[in-house]
Amino acid sequence: MVHAFLIYTLRAPHAEDTGFCRVLYSCVFGAEKSPDDPRPHGAERDRLLRKEQILAVARQAESMCRLQQQASGHSSVDLPPQSSDEPASLHEAPHGAFRLAAGDPFQEPRTVVWLGVLSLGFALVLDAHENLLLAEGTLRLLARFLFDHLRLLAPSANLLLRADRVEAILARFLPHGQLLFLNDQFVQGLEKELSAAWPL
Repeated sequence: MVHAFLIYTLRAPHAEDTGFCRVLYSCVFGAEKSPDDPRPHGAERDRLLRKEQILAVARQAESMCRLQQQASGHSSVDLPPQSSDEPASLHEAPHGAFRLAAGDPFQEPRTVVWLGVLSLGFALVLDAHENLLLAEGTLRLLARFLFDHLRLLAPSANLLLRADRVEAILARFLPHGQLLFLNDQFVQGLEKELSAAWPL
């Protein structure tokens, strides 16, 4: 099962550490509460706990992406500029996976699959035993659909104002946090459906 999906900012790998990773969007499938705390859990405390957990994942994924880019000698700024109409190349994009031990930051052990495209990072937080190939394929499809239908490369793109579109895409690919085995016919049908709903 997928526990969370997030979109966060990426800094250039050789940039000074002046800025911080920012979470631009997150969706949590199911909430986690701390069993060790005897105090009653309010909605605000649970929301803050989720926010801290998501930010910890984003920072670690961003760090992994920067390390991979530094090791390969590539950076997101080295890529040729793309027009806002051109889909981002996801095959050459840095990607990977890492495990989170129990208690850091989630109660149960988790696996994170991440993908860095230009200045944006995408990540899925999964059960430790989840199918990583399926998760990586789903994450690439999600990123492609988000870039294509939200026009994330356009200078005026504001992801925060298009949360409803992100949620609609997530509902198709990750219904209630479940990874789906998708065939090409389903993906093409979804492409037509979204193109009709959100003409460019």
